[in-house]
Amino acid sequence: MADTLISVDLSESPHTNEKIHNRWHPDIPMAVWVEPGDDFKIETYDWTGGQIKNDDDAADVRDVELEQVHYLSGPIGVKGAEPGDLLVVDILDIGAKEEMLWGFNGFFSKQNGGGFLTEHFPQAQKSIWDIEGMFTRSRHVPGVNYAGLIHPGLIGCLPDRKMLDTWNERETSLFNTDPDRVPALAALPNTQSAHMGQMKGEARDKAAAEGARTVPPREHGGNCDIKDLSRGSKIYFPVYVDGAGLSMGDLHFSQGDGEITFCGAIEMAGWLHIRVTLIKDGIAKYGVRNPIFKPSPITPKYDDYLIFEGISVDEAGTQHYLDVHIAYRMACLNAIEYMKKFGYTGAQAYAILGTAPVQGHISGVVDIPNACATLWLPTDIFEFDMMPGSDGPVKHLDGSIDVPLAPDL
Repeated sequence: MADTLISVDLSESPHTNEKIHNRWHPDIPMAVWVEPGDDFKIETYDWTGGQIKNDDDAADVRDVELEQVHYLSGPIGVKGAEPGDLLVVDILDIGAKEEMLWGFNGFFSKQNGGGFLTEHFPQAQKSIWDIEGMFTRSRHVPGVNYAGLIHPGLIGCLPDRKMLDTWNERETSLFNTDPDRVPALAALPNTQSAHMGQMKGEARDKAAAEGARTVPPREHGGNCDIKDLSRGSKIYFPVYVDGAGLSMGDLHFSQGDGEITFCGAIEMAGWLHIRVTLIKDGIAKYGVRNPIFKPSPITPKYDDYLIFEGISVDEAGTQHYLDVHIAYRMACLNAIEYMKKFGYTGAQAYAILGTAPVQGHISGVVDIPNACATLWLPTDIFEFDMMPGSDGPVKHLDGSIDVPLAPDL
């Protein structure tokens, strides 16, 4: 029986738990220490620390305090780990906490975080998804039911001082190119609601003022939102500080490639059962710059897909040069318009793309001037026929149910 080394009480604020942090900084003390070869369990809050409730009001998504996120369990020190090593993490099992058998998906207001399609969905909306064993369904998005692939959206090791300074310098430079942009170009260090684990006093305040926000993925891993990091996967993380300092959180019950709603996937609290080992001097041996991983052998089995193409010509008809970001956005918008023909609202279709096991592919990046991206929508997740036919689409939903919306104040 594996020991639970980090526990969380969902009825209490994460700020009362010294084994939790929400910034990246090399001086954050290790919450626990383990030996190479140990396996153990770690519990996590949902990424917002309980700010989102199981109700039909999206005001909590509208008003979410993004300076709090993400809440991570750790850091976990691995004895003998040194800069230059690779930390090998095996995800042996993963699941939801029994007291929270539900999750949430949300679109943030453009004024407070936004999302991939924020120009089309600029106001806050929220859908609640019930966890029923391996499957999920939502009272806000009828007509779909699919198997989950639970994974940590965020997992990585502590940076060293040089790497932290590099992150802050380059992201500040980007931010300063358009400091008034909404949403902002980068989430810069911010002491508001910073939680630095066991750190206290002046040391805590100094680290909070320079600690990197957990919002983006970086060289150490971080918020990569890779849906295939589920049970049975193996991840190789570069080590930058003595002990490695592994942290994790932001669990997702299910997610589509790209996590396009930003408060994407079905966000949840839960636990992970992991094993850690080391490859000494592994960074140099394998030329690793960013983490590499072996995906889970257990994935939802869906055989039938509708594949939507997008090219690097935007909504206004403007031509862009091999822009994969625009191409994937257009593929998503094409899928949403298609689903609306069957009775889904735009918000419900958007929520499906963010939460279902949708595949995203870069299909072409050499045929100037258009990149081509594709979105693979599994048709088996729907409770009615979604395939095109000569008789045209049948509206199976009457519009009486929608994803709750909270207008900006």
